[in-house]
Amino acid sequence: MVRSAVLATRANPYVEAAVVLGASHPRIIMRHILPNIMPTIIVLATLQLGTAILAEATISFLGIGVTNFPTWGQMLSGRTRDLAEANLHLALVPGISIFLAVFGFNMLGDALRDVLDPRLRGSR
Repeated sequence: MVRSAVLATRANPYVEAAVVLGASHPRIIMRHILPNIMPTIIVLATLQLGTAILAEATISFLGIGVTNFPTWGQMLSGRTRDLAEANLHLALVPGISIFLAVFGFNMLGDALRDVLDPRLRGSR
């Protein structure tokens, strides 16, 4: 997605004008391309945080993750045998924590997209 944003920005007339005027590649990147794709990078980073949390919890739940540190996935994994004894509340806390963290980062990414997307600025 970032690559497509860079290619779209690179095709803009002001970037082509900078190339024709002899601007160096680092100057074109820092002055024209990077400021225009920064909102895309910020939004994708916040959305990837939720994905990373979910991936880490899944790996830890399966027992493949780091064993030295307590994680939400390990907490869920250790509570599966307790579920048979009707202690559902023990698995609820890490499960709800994972859900709220992933949901929170996704909502943050969505809100940042709404604020930073120039196509949506005029519609408010």
